[in-house]
Parts: sequence; C-alpha cells; structure tokens
Amino acid sequence: MYLENLVFDALDPRRLGRFWQEALGTETLTDEPDGFETRLHHPGGPDLDLCFQRVPEPPSEPLRLHLDLRGGDRQQDAVDRLLALGARHLDIGQHDVPWVVLGDVEDNPFCVMEEREAYVDTGPIAALPLDSSDPERDGELWAWLTGWTPAPGVSPVSLRHPSRRGPLLELCPEREPKGRGAKNRLHLDVRLEKGDDPDQVARGIAERGGREFDHAWGTLPWRVYTDGSGNQVCVLPAPS
Repeated sequence: MYLENLVFDALDPRRLGRFWQEALGTETLTDEPDGFETRLHHPGGPDLDLCFQRVPEPPSEPLRLHLDLRGGDRQQDAVDRLLALGARHLDIGQHDVPWVVLGDVEDNPFCVMEEREAYVDTGPIAALPLDSSDPERDGELWAWLTGWTPAPGVSPVSLRHPSRRGPLLELCPEREPKGRGAKNRLHLDVRLEKGDDPDQVARGIAERGGREFDHAWGTLPWRVYTDGSGNQVCVLPAPS
C-alpha cells in the first residue's frame, strides 16, 4: 500500500483545484467541472495527487486535517503570493504564533510556516497535520497504511516517506473530541498494490484501532475506514 491522494470536498472543484495548483506548482491530471486533480511530484520521492470533488453543501464539520506550507525565510513573500491568488487571513484562535493562518478560496484553513529544520526537502507542503486522540496508536496505523516511517518533527508522532522527501504526516493531539459520523472535508487515500488482499487489509486496520466506516454514499469501488480518532481514509483497489 502507499499514500496516493489528498482529497478535498469542494463546492467548485475547478476553482479550488486551480488555486492549489497555482499555490503549489503542480501538474494538471484531470480538469472537469465535477472533479479536478493535480499532481505534486517530489524528485527522488513520492508523488501526491490532490483531488477536488464536488459536494452539494459547504463542509461544516471541524477540520481534522490541513496543510502546512513551507514559508521559511521567505514566509512573508509566500503569504503575499497566496493572498494574490485569492487566499485570505483567518483567525481560528491561533493568537501569537510564528506561522500565518490563511484560508483558501473555499475557506479551508492552512498555515504558512516559519523556517524549521525538519522541513528540509519537503517541497511546498511542509506537513500534513492530522488531529488524533492517541497519536501513538494512530501513528502505528498510518505508518502501516502508507509505508512511511518515523521522522524528526514537532508532533508526538511524525511520519515521512522513506526517501525523506516530501511532507511530514504529523499526528497532533486533538484539543477536544470530534464527532465521527460526518464526512471529512479533507481526507487521505491509500492505494493497494498488486497482491494485496483487501480483507486482510481490513483486518489489519481493525487490529491497529481502526474500523470500516458505515457511510450512505452508495456503492463505491473502494472501501472507507476511519482510524481510532475518526479520521477517514479510503483504501483504493490495486491498479488494473
């Protein structure tokens, strides 16, 4: 298995997708009214596809996953460029912090980070912080799902592709429990590889604190799970 997609729910997939494509310098894969996909390539490391899918109503559930962009010693320049693309400043109660909180064109919060040693060779996305009620437990599951391994970071558990290129996946202690029934507005997809047994994967997820998610989204060609904190992940079939 490997991490393949970062998926955004969107009212206007093209508008949101084109914002993030300009922000990150990615390559268009699909450009359709109901679905926009763009690829972030890390030389010598993993590809990460950002997928934007249409939903009928604005997301309302608390954000569990967000993007930290690498600002570094040119943080203000990065902020100014993102504002020119349509982002805006957001106040989410961050108070006095060295990073800058912005909202994209559909008000999904993200951060532009200051210089940090852990962000060497991450590319434009420094980290993918994921809220967790038990970072050690959830970190074990996500390491198994993605093949990423522990890496230096600022969170209790930080994972990274074995190449040590591309973003960190940071398991961050959640401030308060979140409901587990609503669809996550951002989530991750992992892809099975040839020879992976989907039922064995389901058992492995359960052994590591996760469970299959009982959704009402109709018949899907993939299976949906949550980790022990309620963070959703789609397990996509192996490529044909």
